[in-house]
Amino acid sequence: MGGSTIDPATEYGELDTAFAETVRQIGASIGALYLLEPDGQVLSLTLLSGATAELAAPWSRVAVAAPAPVADAVRQDRLVWVGSQEEMTHSYPRTAMALPYPLALAAAPVAGGRRWGALLLMWPANRPAYMTGRERRYIESSCRTLARLLEEGAARGGPRVVPTGAGHRSAGGPVLAAADFVERLPGGSCALDLEGRFTYLSSGACTLLGRDADQLLGTRPWQSLRWLDDPAYEDRYRAAVLSREPVSFAACRPPDTWLELHLYPDASGISVRIVPSGTALPPAPAPRRSTRTVTPTRAGQLYHVMHLAAALTEVVGVRDVIDLIADQIMPAFGATGLVLSTADGGRLRITGHRGYPPEAIERLDALPLTTGFTPAGRAMSSGIPAFFSDAEEMRRVYPDATPVSGKQAWAFLPLVISGRPVGCCILSYDEPRRFPADERAVLTSLAGLIAQALDRARLYDTKHELAHGLQQALLPRTLPAVAGLRVAARYLPTTRGMDIGGDFYDLIRLGGTAAAAVIGDVQGHNVAAAALMGQVRTGVHAHATVGTTPDQVLDGTNRLLTDLAPELFTSCLYAHLDLARGHAALASAGHPPPLLRLADGTARPVDVQPGPLLGILPDAGFPVTGIPFPPGATLLLYTDGLIETPGVDLDRSIARLAHHLARADDRDLEALIDDLLDKEVPTGQRADDIALLVLHREAS
Repeated sequence: MGGSTIDPATEYGELDTAFAETVRQIGASIGALYLLEPDGQVLSLTLLSGATAELAAPWSRVAVAAPAPVADAVRQDRLVWVGSQEEMTHSYPRTAMALPYPLALAAAPVAGGRRWGALLLMWPANRPAYMTGRERRYIESSCRTLARLLEEGAARGGPRVVPTGAGHRSAGGPVLAAADFVERLPGGSCALDLEGRFTYLSSGACTLLGRDADQLLGTRPWQSLRWLDDPAYEDRYRAAVLSREPVSFAACRPPDTWLELHLYPDASGISVRIVPSGTALPPAPAPRRSTRTVTPTRAGQLYHVMHLAAALTEVVGVRDVIDLIADQIMPAFGATGLVLSTADGGRLRITGHRGYPPEAIERLDALPLTTGFTPAGRAMSSGIPAFFSDAEEMRRVYPDATPVSGKQAWAFLPLVISGRPVGCCILSYDEPRRFPADERAVLTSLAGLIAQALDRARLYDTKHELAHGLQQALLPRTLPAVAGLRVAARYLPTTRGMDIGGDFYDLIRLGGTAAAAVIGDVQGHNVAAAALMGQVRTGVHAHATVGTTPDQVLDGTNRLLTDLAPELFTSCLYAHLDLARGHAALASAGHPPPLLRLADGTARPVDVQPGPLLGILPDAGFPVTGIPFPPGATLLLYTDGLIETPGVDLDRSIARLAHHLARADDRDLEALIDDLLDKEVPTGQRADDIALLVLHREAS
């Protein structure tokens, strides 16, 4: 992953400067600003300080629904504080697994007129494990400033690495004296920048490392010194950068010279002391590698793998699997193309892809699974991965294969579960590429993780389609037309689980000038709740069409449910609308009160005295409340999924919804529903399903 380093005083100006100042003033070692992408479902890393874009690559995009501190800050609109690694492991085990360093962090929402994203701040673990009130107020104030700058159109894009100005040294006369001082020290000294590149080496360091300074400056140790080319050593650098704590390790310079390396990090880079080891062999030495072996897999790739492995345990559908592979695997291994296929009816059906034109995908789709003349087909039938470093190698093995994409290197990874092929994952490259043995091993292991996740995701999608079909069959396909009345309705499932629930609505025509509106909520989010919802809706419809009053409708439906004894409770609101008289009669079974907006724009909750939930007491009573329903009035019926927010009083939530209704434009009821949903559920993440029914009395 790339990323530009800029001076906050450049054209990006105020946003970058405010961000850098926040990180510096609060004393954080690392800062990151995440902004919501247009769909509101993903947070994208925009500004970064104290670390490199490459180091932050596994966390460059975070789903709002993910169990992560920045996602919680946005989703719950609160400051999240994690004071220790132990607390991280307890509260965010997935984050702790991918970030196994001692540190503390805070994530705070950046919001003003709208929600923009979140600010992430990290400190070394040696700071107190609590946050002071002053620190909290400063962070919250800084987030408001960032939101204001974003609302004023401050430049975005990214990710950009922004220096905070902390830790920079002047290059005056003392520099030469400092260099002389370092040269007089025993052993060797060198410096790395935050990207891991050598910026200074003493003569002693060059002697111990066995290379001249001009061969090392500007390079990373694990790239220019083959005996340090091990992910374990790169991980020590990462630990120093992220934790800001000293790190030490021992390494063997061939053939038998053991060195101790001590890393001392701060905001500007890492100082390294190198001394010969005092023992013949240090305890638990890093594994020796022959100079003839291929380059091992980079630690950065392993972090991507860990991040993916943790994320794959939480994916839901096939689309989630595809997005995760594209966001994590492709950047980790430098791939420019992805094709994910599944076995279906003896053919490989392309489920998802990245980096291919539509015409190439059309030609690759539906290839026979049994053919041995394509690398994907053979990988599927044999269960053995295939790697091709260039087009010539592909032509030698498959001379009849017609190039369709212009790619120059490929990894074909069969997705096999218990000996049963479920698909094939193809990573491709625009340029020829070697696939070292370690990298092949990691990719093969990843294919097993992907296969398991894909199999679960396909099963989930199948269940979801069945559940969704049941849900749609039980809700009204269309609402009847009633003279003098404009109506609109919406049902939104929960964003977790099977996307099915017990919320329902209905509109029943009762002659030429009357209608009944009903909304309800059956306890639960499963097939049983949806099935009971269908029975409740049928019971209400049956009693309403015989001319009974609102209390009698709920009474008859309640008796039906107590006879069925479903062990699920149901809230319900029934409204009889007499359009000729401009009157509405309402009865409630434990349901949230409707909202009434009058023609002058005022809106308020209707004071309806509720009876008990349906299905509990067979002889329950349901008081009737009468209200005017004059021309120009709008009546909003809704379920509690629209207003319930953890930690917020229900009456306050209802008052907030009434405020939003009063300010909404009721000329287009579908747009009005969109507006209410955008204000009440801005992130699109729903812990409960939601039903809304809006009724507007036309002016005479």
